[in-house]
Amino acid sequence: MDPYYAIQRLLYLYAEHIDAGDFEGVADLFSQAAIHASSLPEPIRGREAILALYQHSTRRYPEGTPRTRHLVCNPVITVAPDGLHAEARSTFLVLQATEGLPLQPIIAGRYHDRFACTEGRWHFTAREMQPELKGDLSHHLLFELS
Repeated sequence: MDPYYAIQRLLYLYAEHIDAGDFEGVADLFSQAAIHASSLPEPIRGREAILALYQHSTRRYPEGTPRTRHLVCNPVITVAPDGLHAEARSTFLVLQATEGLPLQPIIAGRYHDRFACTEGRWHFTAREMQPELKGDLSHHLLFELS
């Protein structure tokens, strides 16, 4: 599979899984990765730790979703000369609507991701989340983002 397409697919699968409330799917995507964020005291590694991170930080509503739409935009993908490693910079925008919150953007920022291709399959090896613009996150997160 073309590395650019495979990496774009991983970026978009993340958005699809989180918006569906499928934290198992998110954990599967990042099972071989470390997640870094300014709100985390240290990087989170391993499938079970990443699953716990999303379960304990993201609010889900009775239908099982966070009632969000994650848009991952403008990916700039650089594949290493070896063809087995890559980096991507992208922007994200999260929209949300709940009974108490009309449809609105709640956060925007950047992702810096790293990838590797093992046995012909691309996977995440690291994600750095860089929130830049914050709105009302009280209906989305189970903690206060500083």
